[in-house]
Amino acid sequence: MSMQNHPVDRPTQGTGHAGTRVPFFVPLFNPIARRLLRVGVPLGPNALLTVRGRKTGQLRTTPVALVEVDDRRWIIGTFGDVNWVRNLRAAGQATLTSNRRAQPVTAVELSTTEAAAFYRGTLMSYVRGIPLGLGRFLLSSLGASDLLTDPDGAAQRHAVFELRPQTNNGSGAAPAPMS
Repeated sequence: MSMQNHPVDRPTQGTGHAGTRVPFFVPLFNPIARRLLRVGVPLGPNALLTVRGRKTGQLRTTPVALVEVDDRRWIIGTFGDVNWVRNLRAAGQATLTSNRRAQPVTAVELSTTEAAAFYRGTLMSYVRGIPLGLGRFLLSSLGASDLLTDPDGAAQRHAVFELRPQTNNGSGAAPAPMS
């Protein structure tokens, strides 16, 4: 499946879709997670995403859940069209920090069709591989169980970005076929 930088047909923030609200505990936990991840404490599949703000130009860092399968990496806008999603969409590149190792990446947003296929195939398999049903539990706790139960609807509400290591010329590596 070819993924290119192209506009994606998603509703903008404030459309009132259920499942895109940030749970009350996330803003409380994010500063703690940011500090722990910055010093290298492993927090499951979480990593730090640093992206330039689309309005201020200042670097913004937020914890994100990283889906890694077969040497490919994706992040999901679990809470809809939040600031980091809009900033990454505008910038097209970021720095991903995991285990105190920073890597410049190019972000390619999947189309809604590609995102639905990602949720249906890659994410479903990834979550099934998390022991004790914790993957489903965490998605449910975050109000994002629709990623698994309604992939087509979720693709309309939750952006997915593939993160590719930047090559020497600053572009992402060549796309790999989606399985």
